Amino acid sequence: MSPEEKQTREELAACYRLAALHKFTDLIYTHITARVPGEDGHFLINPYGWRWEEITASSLVKIDVEGNKVDGGPHRVNPAGFTIHSAVHMHRHDAAWIMHTHTRAGVAVSCMEEGLLPLNQISLQFHNRTAYHDFEGIALDLEERERIVADFGNHPVMVLRNHGLIATGRTAAEMFSNMFYLERSCEIQVAATSSGRPLRMVEESIAAQVHGQYTQMNEEDGDLQLEWNAHLRSIEGLGSSYRA
Repeated sequence: MSPEEKQTREELAACYRLAALHKFTDLIYTHITARVPGEDGHFLINPYGWRWEEITASSLVKIDVEGNKVDGGPHRVNPAGFTIHSAVHMHRHDAAWIMHTHTRAGVAVSCMEEGLLPLNQISLQFHNRTAYHDFEGIALDLEERERIVADFGNHPVMVLRNHGLIATGRTAAEMFSNMFYLERSCEIQVAATSSGRPLRMVEESIAAQVHGQYTQMNEEDGDLQLEWNAHLRSIEGLGSSYRA
């Protein structure tokens, strides 16, 4: 195993543990995947049937673009669950990391006609950066991959209508940050819309300004790495090591 794959395995296992910590899981369903550095068409995914808080670096399974195992390991995978991930991985060089969730707030917003609203500072980091894909049933049809890719464009996150959320990233830190704050945005929106009070949207010019400020903080000020380090500290000492 190359040092690059080892690091990727450790960071992916950390993402699973963090997602479990923040209750982004759907028991054994949905996935977080990562491209294997230096191995064209190979990816890492969770063993099917494991809870996300059980995932370790060594338990992750290496698969190809069709979800078939390539490492000869003992664990099962869910090829159907990789349909959405493979579509984006194959067509987006920047989407080296992908997380798909079925959280209560995320699915709730996916059922709202208006989608993600410009309601607050947190949601504005996704202003004009959120893609949408209409529900076509359980993602078993490989032909749907082309439509997912077309709808995704170059956006970092997607709302799967009546289904859930997807976040991508060039790194584990970027992907997890995108999902963490997309999920937080959905939670706030559900709370606000449930209040029964009139909602105050942020006007377009301010929304665009805040989006630019987020970009500067992450890319120029290095906030994304500080945030990732803080996430990693939050799972140190929780049960068995995710690095194992």
